[in-house]
Amino acid sequence: MLTHKIDEADWAREKKSFLQWDPSISLLTSIRSHRRNKAKKGFFSTMRRKIASLRWRFWSIVTASDISKETKIGGGLILPHPNGVVIHEKAVIGVNCMIMQQVTIGQLANEGAPVLGTNVYIGAGAKVLGDITIGNNVSIGANAVVLIDVPDNCTAVGVPAKVIIKR
Repeated sequence: MLTHKIDEADWAREKKSFLQWDPSISLLTSIRSHRRNKAKKGFFSTMRRKIASLRWRFWSIVTASDISKETKIGGGLILPHPNGVVIHEKAVIGVNCMIMQQVTIGQLANEGAPVLGTNVYIGAGAKVLGDITIGNNVSIGANAVVLIDVPDNCTAVGVPAKVIIKR
């Protein structure tokens, strides 16, 4: 049972203790720190932004992932195994999502990038490509190639992905 509203980020999913080794949370923290300080002016904000960029580069190498610092990421994102995750800078990730390893969220030949809703689960190796919208409470199966919009409360699997289950 959910203890929070559907659009409310569960920030506890992104918490770790000071010395805990959790590369995915450290990567997300560096991205959020960069975005927070990018909007601010002044010497200290500039220095914090540069330090956040260095942290982002380090954690991107450690996790072998390519998540742009400009990507709009909702709170409560979980990357259990962040290796090989690629997320385009124009993509939008909703709150309380889970993205498994080797996932690509990006563009096709056109300009648009995917927009993910709330509580989206993307299985290992899946590709979500193009100017599409993934609804709320959607599950995308492992190795699926999603090129079409997926409505709320559905599951998409296959190559190319088809919506097969309405919950």
